[in-house]
Amino acid sequence: MNHRKILAGLLAGALAWTLSACGGETPTEETAPEGIAVQVETVTPDTIATENKVSGQIGADDEAVILISSPAKCTAVYAQAGDQVQTGEVLCTLDLGSALSGYNAARISYQAAVQSYQDQKGILDKQVALAEDNWNNTKALLEIGAASQLEVDQAELNYQNAVAGRNSALAQLEAGMQNAKSGVEQLDTALEHVDQEGNVLAPQSGTLVTMNAVEGSYISNTMPLVVVDGAEQMKVTAYVSETLVPKLAAGGSAEVFVDAADQTFTATIRSVERAANPQTKLYAVVLTVPADVGGLLSGMFADVTFRTDVSENAVVVPTEAVLTNGDLQYVYVVEGDTARYVEVTTGLTGNGVTEITSGLQAGQKLVTVGQAYLADGDAVRIVSGEEA
Repeated sequence: MNHRKILAGLLAGALAWTLSACGGETPTEETAPEGIAVQVETVTPDTIATENKVSGQIGADDEAVILISSPAKCTAVYAQAGDQVQTGEVLCTLDLGSALSGYNAARISYQAAVQSYQDQKGILDKQVALAEDNWNNTKALLEIGAASQLEVDQAELNYQNAVAGRNSALAQLEAGMQNAKSGVEQLDTALEHVDQEGNVLAPQSGTLVTMNAVEGSYISNTMPLVVVDGAEQMKVTAYVSETLVPKLAAGGSAEVFVDAADQTFTATIRSVERAANPQTKLYAVVLTVPADVGGLLSGMFADVTFRTDVSENAVVVPTEAVLTNGDLQYVYVVEGDTARYVEVTTGLTGNGVTEITSGLQAGQKLVTVGQAYLADGDAVRIVSGEEA
């Protein structure tokens, strides 16, 4: 501070000498205001929480996917990604001649397998029943001396072989029947939302977020043909580290910012996964988007801020007001027109603010601008933002 005052005096003297030498009049010296200009803020109790910002992604709570597993040529497209569609609305038309033929063949095969199983089961059940009756009759004859024990044992063995043969044959028939059923179910799923004319129908009302059909081209069976997000509810999925997981619970909240939609809102935590992703080692947290938030689409990225470790009625100050010197942290307060050096201990940090756990009290005047130029005992003058 003294160096700056001396330098200012020398510059003023040199300027006065120059003006005098040039025949000019020496200007009247103005008395500079005393004290270093600072801005202050009265310390008041407040609430602070640690802010944890992570990345997230918007998704639909109710997402319907249509995947056509058989090759098919698209003959017409009636809707594009981003359109709002209604349940049953025709989205595109496919040439599914071969797929429908395969579907009909698979269904006939399944029906034949079911019929064969039922027919064979009836025959085998009768054979087992006959073997069991023969065994029981032979045992009755043994009691009256009309059959030997050897004959009883042979009848029992025949019965056991009949049961084993029936079970083995039915197991093979059932495996074939289930295999045929699986093929039909797969085709049922693939053609669930396709009518007999090859029209692909919207599975639900909402936003058409994916449309991979191109007129005149064959559709790919490696990706969804159509994805429709339900119009009712959206969600945010964020991924957090293991240190944050214990501090989050269903029912909590987080602030979400979606840059693509220029939306900021508070979302409610719905669930917190207790098993980490094997690749990322992060835990998924799902949050519910308020129903009145619009303009969101699946796949949009979001910044999610979780506030944890809340401290209420705490001394909270602007972070820039806290200075450091090695391991020491300190601030300046104003008492009268004098700056006082005060060592402090800090706690939680938030968005541009820091908790002071010792050293400051509510009501003190904390220097928030100009503190870097102060030393303990310096004279100060409090100015507004425009004067500083």
